[in-house]
Amino acid sequence: MAKLVSRTYGDALFQLAVEENRIDTMFEEVRTVAVALQENPDLTRLMNHPKIDKEEKVKLIEDIFKGQVEDELVGLMRMIVEKDHYNEIESVFTYFMEQVKEYKNIGTAYVTSAMELSDAQKAAVEKRLLETTKYVKFEMHYDVDAALIGGMVIRIKDRVVDSSIQTKLYDLTRELSKIQLKVGECAP
Repeated sequence: MAKLVSRTYGDALFQLAVEENRIDTMFEEVRTVAVALQENPDLTRLMNHPKIDKEEKVKLIEDIFKGQVEDELVGLMRMIVEKDHYNEIESVFTYFMEQVKEYKNIGTAYVTSAMELSDAQKAAVEKRLLETTKYVKFEMHYDVDAALIGGMVIRIKDRVVDSSIQTKLYDLTRELSKIQLKVGECAP
């Protein structure tokens, strides 16, 4: 249900942004609102409180955001509240931002390496990703995991490229155990 909600509202907002040629404006406003909501957990608690009625919640959204962001965005948030989907508002905004990035061929890559990469190494990774994908730009996210021993793991959407030594050792161990099983099976 959550995916359906985020997709339905996110697609509607995306189509509006495309039709009115306001993709960049809407993207920035959605990102700003999403950050504001994340930074204010008290607002989320209020919006999810069962004893506060919808009209008060809608008024609260309008009081906070009207005049600060596009009316269409306020209207979308109002509709989400009226339909009791406030819990999904963050996923709606995330879905919308992902749609915009895809539309503009901006990829998001998560790179995990065994040790901190230098700026030159980061640039080389990004350059290689740009050469081997359809994307014209990347939002790069780097993380360090010493358990990888060496190499790196790169994730873009649902694609994962794992060249870590940890995985190579695991694969080698699996292959060796298969060989041992075959040798053991052949013994009299």
